[in-house]
Amino acid sequence: MAGSRERQRQRARERYERQREERRQRRHVLRQRLSIGAAVVLILGLAAGLSVAFAGGSTPAAKSKPKASASASASASSSAAAVAEPAHHCTYTTTGSGKPSLPAATPDYNATYTAAINTNLGKIDISLLNSKATCTVNSFVHLAETSFFNNTQCWRVSNSGVVYMLQCGDPTTSAKQTLSCSSSTLGDGGPGYQFADENLSGATYKAGTVAMANGGANTNGSQFFLVFKDSSLPASYTPFGTITSGLDILQNVAKAGTSCTLSDGSGVPKEKVIINSVAIHKS
Repeated sequence: MAGSRERQRQRARERYERQREERRQRRHVLRQRLSIGAAVVLILGLAAGLSVAFAGGSTPAAKSKPKASASASASASSSAAAVAEPAHHCTYTTTGSGKPSLPAATPDYNATYTAAINTNLGKIDISLLNSKATCTVNSFVHLAETSFFNNTQCWRVSNSGVVYMLQCGDPTTSAKQTLSCSSSTLGDGGPGYQFADENLSGATYKAGTVAMANGGANTNGSQFFLVFKDSSLPASYTPFGTITSGLDILQNVAKAGTSCTLSDGSGVPKEKVIINSVAIHKS
């Protein structure tokens, strides 16, 4: 009998450890979701006077991962607030063991840039805010000119009633893939480097705003989002562009809905959005 009870206790301990590991894995996956999702849930919870909990009992963290990682600075200072714009120097910090292609440390801060995102659904034109988010624009231009965004999908759309945006820039979401919300790596891709926030003072996210996704302060990489309707977000996401045409493309994608739903109510667009290329014009 003693041996039988010991085996039962051992099985109970093993079952507890498995359940604890499963809860840890669920929390890890949730932390990988864009911090915009956490902001959406927080805003909705405040509006309803409720506290919202995620799987495993964890509550939304202000610095949950968006889809990129590590800290970096946009200048010699680690504080984005200390950077005078337009920035004359940018620092891009690598985030892994590889050797990614890094943007130039000395941006052309006097230039005027526009970008044309050529998608399977049409062209989205953007005026880039080089004088207000110089290092962010410098990175975006570098990624576009090295074909980083080519043949990738915009993997996330939010039409939540609070946040209205389409998120793009994950290099792992190839055009040929069928994306799934159950993938633990969905939206985790980045360029292999990170840099600091810019242009956050008084930042708002009105229709037409193009801003960086992040996983907390100073964790910008390659992922960005396009706002198609005025959205309620904290000033935590670097605005670096304004859509000048193509807003209707985003609105139509949102109307089509999602093929699956993530924990924050957003999801993979039902109508696939493929970035064929991003063309930069400099003057």
